Amino acid sequence: ILMVLDFVTPTPLGTSWGLGGTCVNVGCIPKKLMHQAALLGQALQDSRKFGWQFPEEVKHNWMTMTESVQNYIGSLNWGYRVALREKKVTYENAYGEFVGPHTVKATNKRGVEKLYTAERFLIATGERPRYLGIPGDKEYCISSDDLFSLPYCPGKTLVVGASYVALECAGFLAGVGLDVTIMVRSILLRGFDQDIANKIGEYMEEHGINFIREFVPIKVEQIKEGTPGILKVTSKSTKGNEIIEGEYNTVLLAIGRDACTRKIGLDKVGVIINEKTGKIPVNDKEQTNVPYIYAIGDILQDKLELTPVAIQAGRLLVRRLYAGATTKCDYVNVPTTVFTPLEYGACGYSEEAAVEKFGEENIEVYHSHFWPLEWTVPSRDNNKCYAKIICNIQDSERVIGFHVLGPNAGEVTQGFAAAMKCGITKEQLDSTIGIHPVCAEVSI
Repeated sequence: ILMVLDFVTPTPLGTSWGLGGTCVNVGCIPKKLMHQAALLGQALQDSRKFGWQFPEEVKHNWMTMTESVQNYIGSLNWGYRVALREKKVTYENAYGEFVGPHTVKATNKRGVEKLYTAERFLIATGERPRYLGIPGDKEYCISSDDLFSLPYCPGKTLVVGASYVALECAGFLAGVGLDVTIMVRSILLRGFDQDIANKIGEYMEEHGINFIREFVPIKVEQIKEGTPGILKVTSKSTKGNEIIEGEYNTVLLAIGRDACTRKIGLDKVGVIINEKTGKIPVNDKEQTNVPYIYAIGDILQDKLELTPVAIQAGRLLVRRLYAGATTKCDYVNVPTTVFTPLEYGACGYSEEAAVEKFGEENIEVYHSHFWPLEWTVPSRDNNKCYAKIICNIQDSERVIGFHVLGPNAGEVTQGFAAAMKCGITKEQLDSTIGIHPVCAEVSI
């Protein structure tokens, strides 16, 4: 018998959602759809040069977009419920917490509690957005948890943070025609290749997104109620005592996420967590220090926070436990894409990480700027797209890092990820014939 406990603690604004976790409800799926809305806006502008004629005024309707996105997400939620029923999995919309060995307590939204015992447990609670801990943050700010179903157009928006969530949201908000400012504490896209991160920042700045660098908010006040209202944000320099103020309709916090592990009773069963981060250390079989409790996904210590990684790890874990398989999840060479206005696809090492691991003298970096054919006719953004590969000289110039900045970066990166999994070298890459005229051929 199998049971799933799935419960969304509402955000400070009261937002919650259906079955399927962050990615489906408030992550990858709505993010990519809203990114697509922004790309369509750009395509409309480009289309005039390709001969399409239509009246000057083109407006975006926020409510039409969010309704369409939420309807699609609703269909996914329903699909998961049906799939669980077909597989005879009991689904409880209740908050689970350990209360003793092999025992969890499930509390539903009406506060009704039930106890369940099981032979094994799998923790896959994921993360939730972090708040600043300053006056007015939970009262007046929103997070990505609220944005995708926001029942009104956010208007002039301040995005606080430099994570991929911050940059992606800022990108599509600007892309649908809003006035957007990003407040950055230090660097963009920490953990990603910094050469590329800075190019993304430059591109966004050139396309009308304002950046306030090396400042952090210290207070948020409401000047006027409404949907949206007006908020006053007071911020302080990270370098000195300078204070600035600004007025915005919406303040979106995207300053990182915290693992949902501190309020699920792990102390009651002795599961060790990293006290600083809340993350759970596991062995290479996703097993915690308590043998009958496993964990997967974003809550794992020193692992990638990516949906497909969690799905793969979960599948393989279940096959090992119940189908006699032995394959473990490979957390190396995992491709990912950041859906900023100029998309960024990556697989393997960043340049910084490669230098640190192999030494500068042992790596070679090959790079190239390119201009997508589709951008030439509307004469848009020459020399902004970019690709680079990082090779290990000591290992036959094996490709250990792949980075591409340009349209459809995700589609391009997926294919190169398969090649890297097979151990492709620079020589093999050079002997591959490119498809002309596509963006991917520049990487060949």
